[in-house]
Amino acid sequence: MLTNNNDYYNWLQSIKQQIRNGQIKAALAVNSQLILLYWDLGRQIVEKQQNAKWGSGFIEQLSKDLKVEFPDMGGLSVTNLQYCRRFYLFYSQNSKDEKLKLPQVGVELQSVDNEEHEMPPQVGGEFKFGLIPWGHHKLIIDKCNHALQAIFYINKTIENNWSRSVLEYQIETKLYERQGKGVSNFSKTMPEAQSDLANALLKDPYNFEFLALSEKIKETDLEKSLVKHITQFLLELGKGFAYMGNQYKLKVGNKERRTDLLFYHTKLKCYVIIELKTTEFEPEFIGKLNYYISVINELEKEDADNPTIGILLCKNKDNYDVEFALKDINKPIGVSTFQYTELAEDIKAALPSDEDFENELKKFAIENEK
Repeated sequence: MLTNNNDYYNWLQSIKQQIRNGQIKAALAVNSQLILLYWDLGRQIVEKQQNAKWGSGFIEQLSKDLKVEFPDMGGLSVTNLQYCRRFYLFYSQNSKDEKLKLPQVGVELQSVDNEEHEMPPQVGGEFKFGLIPWGHHKLIIDKCNHALQAIFYINKTIENNWSRSVLEYQIETKLYERQGKGVSNFSKTMPEAQSDLANALLKDPYNFEFLALSEKIKETDLEKSLVKHITQFLLELGKGFAYMGNQYKLKVGNKERRTDLLFYHTKLKCYVIIELKTTEFEPEFIGKLNYYISVINELEKEDADNPTIGILLCKNKDNYDVEFALKDINKPIGVSTFQYTELAEDIKAALPSDEDFENELKKFAIENEK
């Protein structure tokens, strides 16, 4: 039995001491210390699997022994210890990738038991792993294929304060693959710092899977559906977008013009016009959006605001065609596509409308009050 093995016994005692140590116990409520503990447990488990001849069941025995010693402490299950192992392997195996810029894996950490151990990867010289909960880390290593992708979601979680469910949504809808992929002229029409941020917020495609619409949809129907689901729409757009209105009225001379959707971006400090097209991109769409940008800059923009940005969302596009259309445009415009759940017309017709559904709910509520 492992409990009679001197090497295992000595190792078990060292782990118990590490957990028992007053400094760790006092800091376990601090997430960064908990992440450090799990990283080190994962490292030790990996090393023991490589060097010790204890058989495949030693993690089960370790879990059992630690639970006896620390009955009130969570995180000592076999499943969680296996996650600790995966956590360590996922990043340590990628730490030599120059693109990751994570050379800190080899940096020594003076641990609480006065021994030197490897520290988890640092992102940009900062230990960001401790800034998100362990549950988020487990989700990330479950669903990400490589460390670059994982680091992206760690940074986005910190930046946007994502809950676990929102993080899962962003991974499932492939934000990493979509962000910054739209075609734009931002780099030549905006200052560098602002254009970098604008490019980062532009996705391609935008995911409107929260909408269930017929295959042949009118632009007005798409717009109304997005407004009706404004919370999910804002989540998809990303942090910083403040909704100003749809069919936003603009008085131009004796004419009244309307933009599809108007937002204000709190980080870019500018208005953002979003125009919707349920057809393939056509160059003339740029001219109309360029016109709306000029009008917003003239009628709505304050002196403290940055110039307005335009985003055109089409059903599909040819990137080469879009680049030519933007070639001589001097206002910042980005072009992306969107996708949504398409329902066949017969299925769509068989489903109750939102109004029908709301009426049925009201009837149900009235009947239950009797």
